[in-house]
Amino acid sequence: MREMKTADRVAEAARSILVTEGVEAVTMRRVADSVGITAMAIYKHYPNREALLTEVADRTFRELGEDWGARVSEGDWETRALGLLADLLDFALGSPHLYRFLMTDRREQARRFPDDFTRGGSPAFTKIVSMVEEGMRTGLLRQDDPLEVAMTLSAAGQGLIQLYLGGRIGLDEEAFRALCTRTARRIFDGLRA
Repeated sequence: MREMKTADRVAEAARSILVTEGVEAVTMRRVADSVGITAMAIYKHYPNREALLTEVADRTFRELGEDWGARVSEGDWETRALGLLADLLDFALGSPHLYRFLMTDRREQARRFPDDFTRGGSPAFTKIVSMVEEGMRTGLLRQDDPLEVAMTLSAAGQGLIQLYLGGRIGLDEEAFRALCTRTARRIFDGLRA
């Protein structure tokens, strides 16, 4: 097995700290200690903390894009679309610090709607757009702007997640997931042809 390059070890250590403690805990010194190098050695690979965090975000989005929808890759359109929602919920509820960092924290290099999404800059969002396009192409969903419909679907889920993570929804996880599924189905009903 090939040993991981130092830059990769640094990025993975930063992500590990972020997942367990939040983005505020990610410091160059803390990451260096975790990897077993000096803080100055990190600067050979990442010029600053922002560049390191951008790498963490990019790696995570790529990985999410690879796995998104794999759990429910077959079945009817609604089953697969709800599978994407379940993947989002697994990610958000399983790694809330990382979810917030990627989806809601203000970041200079964050992807912006619509330009970055039009160019496929978000691998996970691109899968939602593809599902919407399929629904329109097959006549299940009425014709509309696929990018904006995908944003409507994802924004509803993300809004509920933010409320849940912020303690504003007083349901256990199972009941919260059911609420998200019912909400998605209501939106699907409004989009049907």
